Amino acid sequence: MTIAVSPAKVRTVDMKLEVIVIPVSDVERSKKFYGNLGWRLDADFIFDDGFRVIQFTPPGSGASVIFGTNVTPAAPGSAKGLYLVVSDIEAARKELIARGVQVGEAFHGANKVHAGADEPHLFGSVRIGGRDPEGRSYFTLASFSDPDGNGWLLQEVTQRLPGRVEGNIAFTSATDLAAALRRAAAAHGEHEEKTGQRDENWPDWYAEYIASEQSGGSTPK
Repeated sequence: MTIAVSPAKVRTVDMKLEVIVIPVSDVERSKKFYGNLGWRLDADFIFDDGFRVIQFTPPGSGASVIFGTNVTPAAPGSAKGLYLVVSDIEAARKELIARGVQVGEAFHGANKVHAGADEPHLFGSVRIGGRDPEGRSYFTLASFSDPDGNGWLLQEVTQRLPGRVEGNIAFTSATDLAAALRRAAAAHGEHEEKTGQRDENWPDWYAEYIASEQSGGSTPK
């Protein structure tokens, strides 16, 4: 028996996902790997009984990862489908490759095909090489693994689905803001072509476009 529950009726306090535990076999090797990604080292606590915990946070992320000694009984490398959302997947790939990470080519999932030997991802486990042909937000991905085989996925998100963003719109890095401005500029160029005249109020148009894009609303035409 399935019971539908309205989230609005049960929500009482904020619950913010902040920490993901990843199982590793060599703590020092993993510390070097995640440090080389450019992630922020938040903590490295070592205790007399051999317990050790290390925390890293990806750039612009509200959530962190921790690993260490006696942190989890899970088998090293068993964490899969760890998502890193980016606004420009090719820029993210280039940066990681420059840091020595082996990142796969961009791919998209086979529509309505959810079976196969590939590492799981949101839109089907059968991977098709290349960007999503329709250019849809959420559908273009790329993957890489840490030294133990824990699997990470880059997911390109340029426009949120409705209702996915709460509160004020904010950018966590200059890179993400620049990418949003480029998309707004391209869309605004199409807008001016349609109207056949220069839009003197382009700052307002940009602001509305970016806010609507991030909140999942309808962007101006």
